[in-house]
Amino acid sequence: MLRGTLRQDGADVPATEENVLAALAGTGFFWLDLEDTAGDAEVQELLRTHFGFHPLAVKASERFSQRPRFDDYDTFAFLVARGADPDLTGKAEVHCFWTDRYVVTLHHPDCGAVAQARAQLERHSVARQVAAPQLVVVYLVIGALVDGFFPVLSAFDDRIDALEDQILEQPTEAQLGDLFQMKRNLMDMRRVVAPQRDMMAGINSGVADVPGMTDEAVRYFRDLYDHLIRLADLIDNYRDLLSSAMDTHLSTVSNRLNVVMKQLTIIATIFLPLSFLTGFFGQNFSYMIRVWLAPTWSFFVIGIGVELLAVVFLVVLFRKRGWLGGPTV
Repeated sequence: MLRGTLRQDGADVPATEENVLAALAGTGFFWLDLEDTAGDAEVQELLRTHFGFHPLAVKASERFSQRPRFDDYDTFAFLVARGADPDLTGKAEVHCFWTDRYVVTLHHPDCGAVAQARAQLERHSVARQVAAPQLVVVYLVIGALVDGFFPVLSAFDDRIDALEDQILEQPTEAQLGDLFQMKRNLMDMRRVVAPQRDMMAGINSGVADVPGMTDEAVRYFRDLYDHLIRLADLIDNYRDLLSSAMDTHLSTVSNRLNVVMKQLTIIATIFLPLSFLTGFFGQNFSYMIRVWLAPTWSFFVIGIGVELLAVVFLVVLFRKRGWLGGPTV
């Protein structure tokens, strides 16, 4: 069963087989928009038999999560365009067949880019400037997919700023996990944007034979190419920011570890002379016990005073060198 919409003469009708065949038999332009066609034998038969699309292109239209591509056939062109899809569900991917007279788009349900293109079709300036209606549809669909990246990258920017502030305040393992996940998401977006940019460059350069392409339409597709260049630059910049944030996280953790180790070292150093003195005077020699450590002033001066003097000396020395937050030498 066909699921979708057939747009012809500015009106939308259900994409039944009768309506589609009637549109094919006519001479006017139409846009056939189909949903979730993977494994649908009726749809594949319609594309192969009635539309006459090449079997390789029809088979390629069944698989989603593809690399963006543009294939030029004798009588039609096949294009795969993708937008921002953080969950990798395939909802931001559109497969498009188009000729001089009609456009066929295939996508998953709830594809926001197609809904946006349908809403803009009547009021967008490109519909009045570009004579070829098939190029208007393709431009609006790809434009909606491309523009979907900008809000996602803007959210990335805000998230990176927030993570940097949190890292400087208190680094945690959860932040490092978030940074790695964001970096993977950026790499996934780059694997979509980079080939799509190259594909658009090929269309604009005239290397590919685009049905109905005009000089005025080239200006609009060149604008899409500029958007994709901006996206590629933004992704590279945010990837560098994430790498810097990860370095900051590791450096902050290392610095905090150094502070802890310094504190432990200071404590151990303070107790080092105390341990030596108590060990020295704790030697079990009767002469030392009778003469030096008799319960007189010598015990308090030699036994206690020397230890306190050693602690005070070390504290003053550490503070003078800045190890305890005081001035450095």
